Amino acid sequence: MPESQGEDIADLPPSAKLVFKVLEYNGPMTQKAIVQESMLSARTVRYALERLEDIDIVSEDVYFADARQNLYQIIEEESPAGTEAAAADD
Repeated sequence: MPESQGEDIADLPPSAKLVFKVLEYNGPMTQKAIVQESMLSARTVRYALERLEDIDIVSEDVYFADARQNLYQIIEEESPAGTEAAAADD
């Protein structure tokens, strides 16, 4: 997993881990959708997203369907060329 300033997802509070798992399972989502899916408060989700962005695990983009909202998604780790093909052969 990505790491920043020696902190990674294991060091985050449970709410941030839950938000990460919601995004991992559902793909890109708005903050409102994350609140509904996770059943956390909007303030808690906002804090969790800030923490995830601070360690470069989640990115924030414009949500074109409603420009008042942002779309959050997990930043995919770049793998070396050929790694995926080797894994598929196993």
